[in-house]
Amino acid sequence: MNIVDFLNLVVAAVLLAGVYAAMSVGMTIIYGVLKIVNLAHAGFLMLGAYFVYELYTRFNVDPLLGVILAFPVFFLIGAAVYWLLVRRIPRSDQPTLPSLLLLFGLWLVLQNLGYLIWGNGDHAILTPRTFSTFQIGPIIFPTVRLVVFGAAVASLAGLEFALHRTWFGRAIRALMQNSDAGRIAGVNVDRTAQVAFGIGIAFAGAAGGLLAMMYSFTPDFGGSFLLRAFVIIVLGGLESFAGVAVGALIWRLSKHSAF
Repeated sequence: MNIVDFLNLVVAAVLLAGVYAAMSVGMTIIYGVLKIVNLAHAGFLMLGAYFVYELYTRFNVDPLLGVILAFPVFFLIGAAVYWLLVRRIPRSDQPTLPSLLLLFGLWLVLQNLGYLIWGNGDHAILTPRTFSTFQIGPIIFPTVRLVVFGAAVASLAGLEFALHRTWFGRAIRALMQNSDAGRIAGVNVDRTAQVAFGIGIAFAGAAGGLLAMMYSFTPDFGGSFLLRAFVIIVLGGLESFAGVAVGALIWRLSKHSAF
């Protein structure tokens, strides 16, 4: 491999690491506050992909705008799922079998719902930017990956701002560090957990839309990305937002080819 090929590989890895970080941070938020592993993350990634696809094909909404719209829509979905299901799980400092079974079952329900609505055929979001590139010297930048990277970084920056500059953000960080101390300090644990779960699902839906701009997808779409997201948050530390970005970059650079 010559230096030009190596540089192109590094650029591709860094660009993809951005969306992988956005994909994984939702799991980190949910685990940090609720101490549950969200196995339904894959189902919401899939739904996010189809949400953006439907907006584009039926209403000609630009996929980037579709990703932005996915944030509030999936936040509300996540808050509703928490209120209906997740809040009934017994609280624990470690993931429990009931939480794993519940969220795995929810994933299966979402996956089968996807088959029922969209069938098992491949779908793709194709826009003028899908196959375009531009070049700076010997380095080639795929336009769609650059756009997706920018959107992912912007969403992560927005999350970082919210976590450090808003009351809810401080409450979420307090519960991630010590839930008992947060409760003593006056944090409404149940409401904050609902917001955190909604944010985690919002990032899953938006990340699914971003990934759909680069890959074809079926109702099985989220499964392989769930494994990658779990590896990334373990690499970066299960409750560290900065670690998620580092973990995503390590994961991508550890692969011999970008995919």
